[in-house]
Amino acid sequence: MADIFDIPLTLIDGTPTTLAHWRDRVLLIVNVASKCGLTPQYEQLEQLQRDYADRGFTVLGFPCNQFLGQEPGDAEQIQTFCSTTYGVTFPMFEKTKVNGRDRSPLYQALTQVPDDAGKAGRVQWNFEKFVIAPAVGDAAPVIRRFRPRTRPDAPEVIAAIEAALPAGDRA
Repeated sequence: MADIFDIPLTLIDGTPTTLAHWRDRVLLIVNVASKCGLTPQYEQLEQLQRDYADRGFTVLGFPCNQFLGQEPGDAEQIQTFCSTTYGVTFPMFEKTKVNGRDRSPLYQALTQVPDDAGKAGRVQWNFEKFVIAPAVGDAAPVIRRFRPRTRPDAPEVIAAIEAALPAGDRA
């Protein structure tokens, strides 16, 4: 797997970045949408951000319009929806393709990771989650994959986050 921390990305406000900015943190990468039955997961994502941010954790949201057009807004509309409806404070990125020929290089790498049932491949729907442990030297990061219907505050997601936190920051 290519070093995912070096893949060029763009924040929702147009600022170029990479995951290297968050290299020393536990990350929860999620493809999000504003008009999905799973959209209320924003509430749990924001709660995780608030609960764990000072312990070395960050949620990263990647809006995606590939599933029944459930993220139709532009960057400003997405930002407004997220902040006013769910009080989102975690970083959001520009709209991202997570499947298909034009999927982002980040998701090309992430979709190689199998879920707990051993299945890799396409993102199934909005709100698929990837927990990424902090980078250690040149070693590939440890990544856990959770499918869309697994809530962000599910015990298995919390356990993956807790296990990836620096030893002094675990509960």
